[in-house]
Amino acid sequence: MKRIILFLTFIMSLNSQAQQRPKLVVGIVVDQMKMEYLYRFSDDFSANGFKRLMNNGYTFHNMHYNYVPTYTAPGHASVYTGTTPSTHGIVGNDWFNKATGKDMYCTDDASVKIIGDGTEKEGAMSPKNLLTTTITDELRMATNFKGKVIGMSIKDRGAILPAGHFANWAFWYSKTGAFISSTFYGSALPNWVTEFNQEKRFMNYINKGWNLLNPIATYNESLPDDNPYEGKLDKANAPVFPYDLSKMYKEKGADVLRTTPFGNDILAELAMKAIEKEELGKDEITDFLTVSFSSTDYVGHTFGPRSMELQDTYLRLDQTLAQFLNYLDKTVGKDNYLLFLTADHAGAENPNYLKDNKYDVKNIPSKDIVEALKKHSNETFGADLILDYSNFNLFFNKEIIKQKGLELAKVKQSFKDFLMTQEQVKRVYTEEEILASSGDDYFLSFISKGYDPKQNGDIVILDKTGYMQYQATGTTHGSPNSYDTHVPLLFYGWQVPKGELHSKKFITQIAPTLSQMLKIPFPNGTESEVLDTLLDKK
Repeated sequence: MKRIILFLTFIMSLNSQAQQRPKLVVGIVVDQMKMEYLYRFSDDFSANGFKRLMNNGYTFHNMHYNYVPTYTAPGHASVYTGTTPSTHGIVGNDWFNKATGKDMYCTDDASVKIIGDGTEKEGAMSPKNLLTTTITDELRMATNFKGKVIGMSIKDRGAILPAGHFANWAFWYSKTGAFISSTFYGSALPNWVTEFNQEKRFMNYINKGWNLLNPIATYNESLPDDNPYEGKLDKANAPVFPYDLSKMYKEKGADVLRTTPFGNDILAELAMKAIEKEELGKDEITDFLTVSFSSTDYVGHTFGPRSMELQDTYLRLDQTLAQFLNYLDKTVGKDNYLLFLTADHAGAENPNYLKDNKYDVKNIPSKDIVEALKKHSNETFGADLILDYSNFNLFFNKEIIKQKGLELAKVKQSFKDFLMTQEQVKRVYTEEEILASSGDDYFLSFISKGYDPKQNGDIVILDKTGYMQYQATGTTHGSPNSYDTHVPLLFYGWQVPKGELHSKKFITQIAPTLSQMLKIPFPNGTESEVLDTLLDKK
């Protein structure tokens, strides 16, 4: 009888272990991070940051976005909803909404007010434009709203969208150097955030300035410190180290911290303070902390992917990540947290850099495209039929088309034919073609997954590979090409096997995989495809 009882106890113990959840889930998004950076900068990384995750966790080497536009807001929304913009509704960072005839920002919400030290516009934000639930929403409901969810980022959209509709809090950085929130989450900031802001920690970084972390000779993976493909942080001086942040602070205020590695550092400080003060991971009810490091994107846009500034930002982020992991080990426990790290999009090479190395591509400023479209419209139809051009979407003024007795189908065909004569254009798709997509056209499948007929344009334009609608220096992103879609995905911690995978996977598989690991419902818009290698227990 004793043997039977012991056997049953053992089986029940195994079953209990199988059903348990981690005490804390940490989702990290690194804004504009290419998978390639983990390879290119590897020799200069420590053993305790990115390498710790790769060597002791699970690495997906071939993770991609499967829609356009590959921008920050759609990226964060897609990671956490497990679906694409055509379903979750975040079709850009901002966009012209043809249903309302107005421009809108992804997290704008005029019904809420700022809480904290910033402008009203900075704080009037919420997740109301997100049309589906997130993995964080599902965790809140699965724990009967007892598990805490907190999101944070330098960018408002990087904090709000991952945290979902039911978050306890989301915090983002204001122009004053303080972290703020909105009345969507509460009536006043938690005391610990107010105290954090009062310490003005950003000034520690401003006063220190920005110099290279390591000797300049070790940055041999990057172009020279002053090269023609990078923009300027300080317009009055060449883009070379060291940067006098105190001088720039007097001119620009605390916003200057965004385009330095230290925006990541101060966010990590806030994350650790949140774990301490909100007691995240302290009981058996799973909490979720979302952290989006935005400074990598600001630095990438300004200086480009081949700059010493970008390399230095990643070397410093590696150190910050190592410190954060050590903090999690100490406060939550090595086996008690589940962490994943990915990116919201990658980024292109600077076209002028490619052209100078004999690859015949170029950057095309958006204003030049708009001017060409308006010229064609006036010459062909005797009127400006362009309502808006943004995010590769062209919107027509239906009222003027109707007044002039024109057929919309013929107008679309005329513009489509014209656009196909433009040097940078590869394909042009009308709304009808997008909605009728069968998935057989590789490029059209990306567009259809990012297209909401209530919010997107009458025509969507796809540029040729290597071309970029941007300024001459720095870089941007947005295309379906691998340089914009290929991002890292690293899983680490609770019940994560050591390993790696090189077959192609999609970013929308992260959220449903987390659902399966946590044994909670899927986000309600996901296609529910999972990363089997994380779930198969040998």
